[in-house]
Parts: sequence; structure tokens; C-alpha cells
Amino acid sequence: MEYLFVFLKGFAMGAANVIPGVSGGTIAFITGVYDRLINALKSCDISALKLILTGRFADFAKKIDLWFLVSLGLGAVTSILTLAKVLKHAYVAYPILVSAFFFGLILASIFSVARMVKHWGRREVVALSIGLAIAVGLSFLSQAAENSNPFYLAVCGVAAMCSMIIPGVSGSFILLLMGNYKLIMLNAVDDLRQFHLAEALPVLVPVGIGAVIGLVALSHVLSWLFRKYHDVAVSLITGFVAGSLVIIWPWKEPVYSADFPDKVITWKRMLPALESSTSYAALWIIIGIALIVVMEKVAKKPA
Repeated sequence: MEYLFVFLKGFAMGAANVIPGVSGGTIAFITGVYDRLINALKSCDISALKLILTGRFADFAKKIDLWFLVSLGLGAVTSILTLAKVLKHAYVAYPILVSAFFFGLILASIFSVARMVKHWGRREVVALSIGLAIAVGLSFLSQAAENSNPFYLAVCGVAAMCSMIIPGVSGSFILLLMGNYKLIMLNAVDDLRQFHLAEALPVLVPVGIGAVIGLVALSHVLSWLFRKYHDVAVSLITGFVAGSLVIIWPWKEPVYSADFPDKVITWKRMLPALESSTSYAALWIIIGIALIVVMEKVAKKPA
């Protein structure tokens, strides 16, 4: 039963990572698996490799919390290959409603994350401000051109995976800024789903290599930060989460380059109009907030 809950939490993380502006790390944080995930990833080191090479598989599995990682990973992959397709279609057909739902998720998450700070002092407020400034600054960056070079794909994997496990920073949004969101999250994943391996693997293999490197490297940094500067690190993450509300703001339109019609240079954000569609969006914001309340109750179960 324990790993079923872990699978479901991984499923939620995978679904969140598909939508630009939503962080799977935020979902991991509020469902209570974040610390365990970071510690498990940090354990994938040279000593773990030696255990495999010497045939001590049981010790290896215990050291890296293997079944936890497998359950969480299977949940995320299952989500990306199934529910994520539905979310992508919904995001194209109803961008305001989908964004409103995730806006509600993130809005409620701010308070969930902030409550984990044991003491608010000057350092914590500064860290909160820095996280907020970085997340808001990302929302005003322009989108790069698509690039299928294997080295660049590996860099995309590093950047996207690092951002996916930092609460408040969206891996999909980073891919969007780097120009490869459509190539990786839409085209390559869809090719893999349909077993078009010749098209999918040249893209996903370099991305996967970069993602593994990014995960292992960043997990050590995050583990150290949480151990030495817990409140400052959580305050910084709270700022990331709060700033990401600007990225996922439902009422916005892309502004395209005059020279390159497919290139988004910025987003024009606006206040919602007083019409029935705004009421539906408000309802989805409330649903998103309510879901966080439910997820917090689930998070109390052992993971």
C-alpha cells in the first residue's frame, strides 16, 4: 500500500511537469516525498555503483531506496504517457481553464510550503525575495529557436530536470524558453507512445542522459542546503512557488517576433473580463485549491 501512494504521487508529479509554468517539484514538496526523493537520488554515488559491481543488489536497493524511486518514477512516466496527453489537448483547447486550475494549485501551495519554515527572520525574507525575483524574471524571457543537436538536447535535459525537482520552477517552461518544448514533450514523447523509436530515441536518449546527470548533481546540492540551511532553502523555494504564479497566470496572450512569426518574445498579461468564462476559470481555481487540501491529507500517509 505504501508504494501505491508513492506511485500516485509520482503520477501527479508527471502530470504537473507537462504544463509550462507548473513544477513537479512543488507537487513532490506538498505531498511529502520531496526530502525522501532528494536523499534517494543523493545516494546514487560511487559506493552505490560498487555495490552493483560486487553483486550486492539487496544492499544497493536499500542504499538508494530503490523501490521508492521505481514506484515514483513509474507513476511519473505513466502519467506522461497517458494523462499528460489529455492535459496537453485540454491545454490547447481550454488554455485559460487549465491554467486557472494550476494557478489554484500553486496559490494554495505557497502557504503549504511557507509553513515548513520554522523561523522567519531577515535571511529568510531575503531568500524569499530572491526566489520571487528569479521566478518572475523567468516569465519575461523570450523563447529560443528549436535545436535538435544532441549536445543541446543533453543540456535541455540537465536544465529541465534540475528545474523539475526545484519546487516552483517548471521544467516544461524551461524547455519552452530553450525552444525545445514541442520537440521533446510533444513530438518525441508522442513518438515513443506510438513506438516510433527511430524518431523518439535520437531526441529522448540525449535528454535522458542530461536529466540523469542533472538529477544526481543537483540532489547533492539540495540535500546539503536542506541540511545546513533548511529555513533559508524553504524560503527560497516559497519565493519560486509564489513567482511562478506570474508564469501560469491564465489570462495572457503570446507576443510573436516580427521577423520570426513562430517565436514568442514575451507574453501580454491582462486582467480577466467580466464574463461567464471568467466564472468558470474562478471555479477551476477553487478546484485547484481544494485539491491541494486533499493532497495534504494524503501526504500524511507514510511514503
